[in-house]
Amino acid sequence: MEKKQSTNKKRKWILLGLLLFAFIGGGLYYYFTQQTETVRVVSGDYLPDAKAAQKMTDEQIKEAEQTAVDASKFNMVIKPEAVFTSGNEEGDIYIQNPEHNAYPINVVIALNEGGKEVYSSGAIEPGYEVKRAVLDEGLDKGEYPATATFNIYDPVTKQKKGQVQASITISVLA
Repeated sequence: MEKKQSTNKKRKWILLGLLLFAFIGGGLYYYFTQQTETVRVVSGDYLPDAKAAQKMTDEQIKEAEQTAVDASKFNMVIKPEAVFTSGNEEGDIYIQNPEHNAYPINVVIALNEGGKEVYSSGAIEPGYEVKRAVLDEGLDKGEYPATATFNIYDPVTKQKKGQVQASITISVLA
């Protein structure tokens, strides 16, 4: 009987070893056959081979950088006082869009008290100026502190790019 028990124990260990071996083998088989591989998706076309492209010289790079800087510069020119003989007649006002500016402008003048717009220049291209004008809204005799808003526009798209402001006094003599 002891021999039979010893044989049964050996069989159990062998059976347990075979089961363990089968379990590990099955797990390894599943792991290697079910593992997904990541796929890289590249959208669009690939960069074509170079044909006639050449490296820019330092001078060309500096010139391109200077062009970009010049295009971003803006100088506003306006006299700090506009003088009108009467509030409904042409008077002296000086607004300039210097030639070196890259953008057309529109200047709107509004009174500081109440914000009423009294003048709009319309488009002023670089290299143009306004020396005399009639106010859009008549004013009585007196001095009026105001703000001139320079609206800056993209010359191609005609979309507003930004604005700057300056103080101005409107003087109506009669």
